[in-house]
Amino acid sequence: MKRVVIAALLLGGMLAGCTNKEQTKTEDNMTTLNLTQEWDKVFPLSEKVNHKKVTFETQYGLTLAADLYTPKDADGKLPAIAVSGPFGAIKEQSSGLYAMRMAERGYVTLAFDPSYTGESSGEPRRTASPDINTEDFMAAVDYLSKQDNVDAEKIGIIGICGWGGIALNAAAADPRIKATVASTMYDMTRVSGNGYYDSDDKEEARHAAREALAKQRLTDPMAMAGGVVDPLPDDAPQFVKDYFDYYKTERGYHKRSGNSNDGWRTIGTQAYANSRFLYYINEIRSAVLVMHGEKAHSRYFGEAAYKYMVEGKAEGYNVVGKPNPNPANKQLLIIPGASHCDLYDGGYTELVGKGEPKNMIPWDKLAEFFAQYLK
Repeated sequence: MKRVVIAALLLGGMLAGCTNKEQTKTEDNMTTLNLTQEWDKVFPLSEKVNHKKVTFETQYGLTLAADLYTPKDADGKLPAIAVSGPFGAIKEQSSGLYAMRMAERGYVTLAFDPSYTGESSGEPRRTASPDINTEDFMAAVDYLSKQDNVDAEKIGIIGICGWGGIALNAAAADPRIKATVASTMYDMTRVSGNGYYDSDDKEEARHAAREALAKQRLTDPMAMAGGVVDPLPDDAPQFVKDYFDYYKTERGYHKRSGNSNDGWRTIGTQAYANSRFLYYINEIRSAVLVMHGEKAHSRYFGEAAYKYMVEGKAEGYNVVGKPNPNPANKQLLIIPGASHCDLYDGGYTELVGKGEPKNMIPWDKLAEFFAQYLK
């Protein structure tokens, strides 16, 4: 059982990518992407928004692919939101749904594929970095700030699952981000270094993992770790079944999603295990909403991050900092009855996305939060 839990947690819920050979270099060494133009999301296009594919550059010389959503019949400069996640998913899945729903509510929104994944550039594929992924969000803010229909003083971000923690890290680094939502978040560095529920938070365990990764770099650095466990074991924990139901069935499967397919490079997130990137979130002055499901196996990440962000100390954080200088605009929202994956697309009453929609994502609450702080 322990192997099933760990494999599903590290490979199924967060760590994945996909191969993208459709990219070429121009004379100035910028990457040109061949983007899929037809609608291939796991959700239908809303009649209330306009949509187009766009690209933008990061400071690391990578080109990111994104979907830009705008409300129809909107005039003037609008507030804007950049969205990404879950970790190992793509913009055709949860992040695109979040972006589209917020565009319906009056925002210019940008759902992007992180570096090295989806339709974005970066070699070798299936690779991640705390610095590069934080830059992905800040580069998205750069892009939105330069749009004629965006008010550059009113930009927020949404990070889902593993990208919830990355969103908090970006908000700590970039004061241009005026409002942040971390939805059903993982702290990627904490779980990579400590294991699930800090079960491997000891030097011996980390040393053994480091030795294994060091060996892997020499034997087969391109070896894949796998996506969501498939076939699903009969004794799999419920959260593993939930991952399978989203990523491996018609509910959320996508051919470019690593979580839906062959996953991440075994050494692709080695840097995460040796980092702790939420160190300064207790200094975030802008508004933050941490949103988690009551029944989510990952709930402890969000609650601890919120507590540390406000008080400067929390379980799972070895450092003790000063209390936040602006705690009044920090919120923790626990959604009754919701599981981790219910906040990917709202959830369904039956498996494979069947039955009745549970509508667990509080869209009106998100709109209220951004309306209050992007004004």
